[in-house]
Amino acid sequence: MVSAYIDGPGQPLPRPGLIALAGRTLGAIPPTLQVLIGIVSVQVGAAFAKQLFAVTGPAGTVTLRLFFAAVVLLLIWRPALRMGRRAVPVVLGYGLVLAAMNIFFYQAIARIPLGIAVTIEFLGPLGVALAGSRRWRDAIWALLAAGGVILLSETRGDLSMLGMAFALAAGLCWGAYILLGAALGNRTSEGNGLALAMAFGALVAMPTGILETGTGLLDPWVLFIGLMVALLSSVIPYSLELEALRKIPPRVFGILMSLEPAVAAVAGLIVLGEALHVPQWLAICCVVAASIGATRSTNPTP
Repeated sequence: MVSAYIDGPGQPLPRPGLIALAGRTLGAIPPTLQVLIGIVSVQVGAAFAKQLFAVTGPAGTVTLRLFFAAVVLLLIWRPALRMGRRAVPVVLGYGLVLAAMNIFFYQAIARIPLGIAVTIEFLGPLGVALAGSRRWRDAIWALLAAGGVILLSETRGDLSMLGMAFALAAGLCWGAYILLGAALGNRTSEGNGLALAMAFGALVAMPTGILETGTGLLDPWVLFIGLMVALLSSVIPYSLELEALRKIPPRVFGILMSLEPAVAAVAGLIVLGEALHVPQWLAICCVVAASIGATRSTNPTP
């Protein structure tokens, strides 16, 4: 289940000098608090990204996020461009899915509240966690998650159906992202595959971002906010999650990550003023409960 929530290969990566220094600093923070800080960072980053839409649009914001995340990862890992034949399609596929997932997600939060978008998107990793299970308990969790989504659709009010469809597409991409992440970890070393895949994803997203925003992407203030979004949404949470996974069981990590839809709803409320109705909060709780239940019922990761 834990692999459904890691923003990259499932195995903790060896740390070069730059990351080692950060690791010693992070070591003083309790691992459960590291995960929670990472969750908050991701969702606050998404909320700030949404505020940038008025200037750059969703596509331009995705371009900035992936570009700066790629730059940071390339500087850290400095990967060689030469790869084995079996690694190339995985790296390219991972980068393509990464770009599509972010494009769909940002298109979703441009139309519907952040908390609802994350709740629908969360069906992707939840579906991967439950796929192939034949235990009756897991059927209950699947039905509970489906009930939450049905409740959202029945109480949507002025919610955009297109926005909900984009969130569902992002969730499907998240599921593919998880499966490709396992292959990426097997066919590349350290963070090299992730860095190259992120760079390819940035290249995939760049044409739509340039078409939508044009030279507005080069505005110094826009570049600064884009860098902050990349740090909050990718670099900081990724580092915190890797450090936490060295100290806590994957199952505990997965349970903590199940809180993400609820944290997204709170971030949307505080940062964006996106107030949700009681049935919508109930729907979010259904998906969170289903994710926690599915995580607890999966076999421990070796």
